[in-house]
Amino acid sequence: MAHLLRGAAAAVVSIVLLAGTAGTAGAATEVNFILNWIAGGDHAPYYYAQQQGWYAKAGIDLNIEQGKGSGFSAQRTGIGKSQIGLADMPPVFAAIAKGGKMVAVYNVYANSPYGFYWLKSTGITGAKDFAGRKIGGPPWDAARQMWPAFATNVGIGVKSVTWVNIKPNAKLSALISGSVDITTSFYNIHHIFKAKLGSDMGYVSGKAHGVNPYGNSIIANGDFLAGNRAAVAAFVKVTQKAFHACAVDAGPCIQALVTANKGLKASNETPNWGLVKELMTDEISTGVGLGYMDPDRMAKSYKIFESFLAKPFDVTKHYTNEFIDKSVKLPK
Repeated sequence: MAHLLRGAAAAVVSIVLLAGTAGTAGAATEVNFILNWIAGGDHAPYYYAQQQGWYAKAGIDLNIEQGKGSGFSAQRTGIGKSQIGLADMPPVFAAIAKGGKMVAVYNVYANSPYGFYWLKSTGITGAKDFAGRKIGGPPWDAARQMWPAFATNVGIGVKSVTWVNIKPNAKLSALISGSVDITTSFYNIHHIFKAKLGSDMGYVSGKAHGVNPYGNSIIANGDFLAGNRAAVAAFVKVTQKAFHACAVDAGPCIQALVTANKGLKASNETPNWGLVKELMTDEISTGVGLGYMDPDRMAKSYKIFESFLAKPFDVTKHYTNEFIDKSVKLPK
């Protein structure tokens, strides 16, 4: 009888342990995903995938946090305040050089999104005329990380301009009022500058002066990645699927974005997304795999900024293509 009781007790314990294991295995992984900026057309795929329940089905309990610039999101992700982030690669390089633990796992912008805007009526005709002028932008703006390389390529000197701290939503008004001579912005809101400034708008991209590093990329905190590879893999898989879906049909994605973010309008975010597709497009995204990071291109991206970093590092240890499904390509 005692033998039977012990056997029954052991069976009960086994059942409890199995139940506990199953519960743990089925638990969703909490992920705080910080954007590079406040939500806009370029973020539509994340909101679409969340609305469709794709992240949840993949075992991810996702919280999307509004950003304050790529420098801020890189810093937050690098110290583990956010498990996954979205940031332009130059600020990511800068944060890694200062000790941030980050690994890029998916590229969004194959082309650098940064450009400089001014009023032609000020007499500025191109980048060489920036010397002696005031450039406005937030202190954490990724364009400031790009500036040394840009200025060097233009040949005007890194310290030839004065940077003025302004809020992100004050760029256009500061330019129009004359409190700054030049400002920076992502290309995906180029249409807004054009609508406000009309024929008086001056513009030059970083790419035009040889500064075209990889742009926005999804980065994972190094410690989180080491302990949660399956969760990061699932996040990348869902995100890649979402970007492909939105590239094929943007309508539902834009609707998910504006539904989740009051104040946004589909009429504005639709052209935003159209410009995002331009930034996403290169021979790698359409021919190798959506989100794939070409090793040669990444090496060149790093090389542009290496001499301006606090400390050099091995860039090959800070990005990976292991989670990219190369059968998923950006439609041409």
